[in-house]
Amino acid sequence: MSETVKLNVQELYQLIKGKLIKAGLKEEYAQIIAEHLVSADASGVHSHGAVRVDYYVERIAKGGVNLDPNITFEKTGDSTGTVNGDNGLGHVVALNALNHAVDMAEETGIAAVGIKKMSHSGMMGYYARKAAEKGFVALSMCQSDPMAVPFGGTQNYFGTNPLAFAAPRKDNAPIVFDMATTVQAWGKILDARAKDQEIPETWAVDKNGQPTSDPHAVSGLLPIAGPKGYGLMMMVDILSGMLLGLPFGKHVSSMYSDLTKGRNLGQFYLLIDPQKFSNADVFKENIDTMVQELHAIPAADGFQQVYYPGEINQLFLNSAENEGIFIAKNVYEYLQSDTLHFNQYGGMDAFAEK
Repeated sequence: MSETVKLNVQELYQLIKGKLIKAGLKEEYAQIIAEHLVSADASGVHSHGAVRVDYYVERIAKGGVNLDPNITFEKTGDSTGTVNGDNGLGHVVALNALNHAVDMAEETGIAAVGIKKMSHSGMMGYYARKAAEKGFVALSMCQSDPMAVPFGGTQNYFGTNPLAFAAPRKDNAPIVFDMATTVQAWGKILDARAKDQEIPETWAVDKNGQPTSDPHAVSGLLPIAGPKGYGLMMMVDILSGMLLGLPFGKHVSSMYSDLTKGRNLGQFYLLIDPQKFSNADVFKENIDTMVQELHAIPAADGFQQVYYPGEINQLFLNSAENEGIFIAKNVYEYLQSDTLHFNQYGGMDAFAEK
């Protein structure tokens, strides 16, 4: 197991923010990204936390992100709109779009907002949570690099295409469920490589489209639940890509191949005010009742308790303020150092290989 360092939330936030400011970001943008990355690490989603800073800084240094974008919003209907991120920092653009979606949903009870021309924006659950904290039921999703084979196929077409769902509760933090549409995220394969461990053959295939237990032989990820996950990743790609007139499927730009160019990625939000469909207070109370009833179900052998989907991440988040956050030692040393980036990502394929 790789060495880790324990930091309190504020320490990690300041380290990330400081590194991003050194990379050329204005403080406002550095704060937005640092808050997002700390939230990811605090939730136990380390693949989208501080480990991403080196990549973001290298892309910034090579001109692949607009540091002063002209982010514009076009309201296309009473409850619809699109944001053009002008190749800005994904977290900043995504938050801008979410604010527009919240404003519209407060007026009409529902909002659908698409985002065009943005860079990597982190974990989808972060944005769904923010909407739920304002009382909305929310869906957020985005397209990604073609890393997954279609069900029954041998060549990659769609990305891991994550989606998240969140709903408000009466007296508790919202329920938030965030998932990739592949059996495992790419970060799990990288972790197995680093530890020189085999992976289950249900996770991925090799270059011939055959199931593999060798993490170094992975050439494509498998969709969750076969054809069902395949359908979900197609849905996400259509809503966050094709619907917005953006590149789709295998045409989505690579995260690594050319860090000098913008990515033109797409993202999609759907916000719903429960008050427009029933009594909002009763709705929130019913969410709480559902959670209580799930907790009351006897646990199966090998399990400690029944949790609602996404609850483990919420428990991590709840404890982070007092218990601190563990991050990889090499990530901590990078954040503390004067090194801006290690020039290691450019020219790689979707699987972070040269």
